[in-house]
Amino acid sequence: MKPLVVDLFTGLHGWWHGFEAAGYRGRGYDLEDMCAKFGEPQPEGDFELVLKDIRAMHGSEIADADFIVGSSPCTDYSYMAMPWTRAKAKAAAIRADGTGEALRQLNELFDAQFRIQREASEAAGRHIPMVVENVRGAIPWVGRSRANFGSYHLWGDVPALMPATLSRKNDDLGGGSRFNIGSPGQTVTGANPDGRKIPGFRFDGSGGSFQTASVNQHLKGGGDWFSSGEGCSLQRRAGSGTVARARASALIAKIPFTLAYWIAATSP
Repeated sequence: MKPLVVDLFTGLHGWWHGFEAAGYRGRGYDLEDMCAKFGEPQPEGDFELVLKDIRAMHGSEIADADFIVGSSPCTDYSYMAMPWTRAKAKAAAIRADGTGEALRQLNELFDAQFRIQREASEAAGRHIPMVVENVRGAIPWVGRSRANFGSYHLWGDVPALMPATLSRKNDDLGGGSRFNIGSPGQTVTGANPDGRKIPGFRFDGSGGSFQTASVNQHLKGGGDWFSSGEGCSLQRRAGSGTVARARASALIAKIPFTLAYWIAATSP
C-alpha cells in the first residue's frame, strides 16, 4: 500500500500534488472544499477530502499517516509584519497581554498542527514526521523557521538539504530567482514554481506591499488586501467578501509543486 500523507488546511491541495508524484496517497482536511468553491480542478488519484475544523481534530484520527503537512492561515502574521500604525498597534497589544491569551489565540491554528502530530504519534506508537509552512512574519510569534523556499517558511521535520537557487533574469515569470529543480508542476495553475508567494513583495519594504502585489498578481482588477486605514491600501474595487478575493487568498497560500515534491522525495 502506498504511504499516506495527511494535509492539514489542504486548501487547493498544493502539498498533495507533490506528494502524489512521489508515490503517496493523500487525505486532506479543511473547513470547505476550496476547489469546488473557486472552480479549480479537483485532485485526481488516491485522495480523500475530509471537511472538518482542525481545532476539533484529535491526532488519533490520523494515526495511520506516514507524513503530515500543514499550512495554517498566515493573514495575521503577514499583517503585523507591515509598517502600518494599526499593524504595529495590534502586535504591541498582543505582546503587552500579560495573560498570554492574545498570543494563544494568534497561534491557535499554527499550534494545533503540532498538537495533532504529537497525538497522532502517541496513538501510532511511532514518530510521524511533519512539515508546517507559513510566512516569515510568523517567526516573531512562533519561533525561527528551519528553512525557507522563497516566501514559504518551514517548521518541523524539514529535510537537512533544501533546493538550491539559480538566478535567471528575464525568465517567463519576469525575472528573479528560480529554484533549479525542474518540475512538471510549473505548468499547474497557481503552482508558483519559483517559491514566491507574491512576486515583488518583501517584508523589508524594498518591494511592493503585500496587498498591492497580491491583488496585481491574482485579481488583476485592483482592490486592497488588508484595509489598513493608513493610506497604504489600494482603492477598493472588490469587496472583502467577494469570491475573487477569497480565491486570490487560496492561490497565494497554495504550496508550489516543486517544494511539495522535494519534501516528499527527500524525507525518510
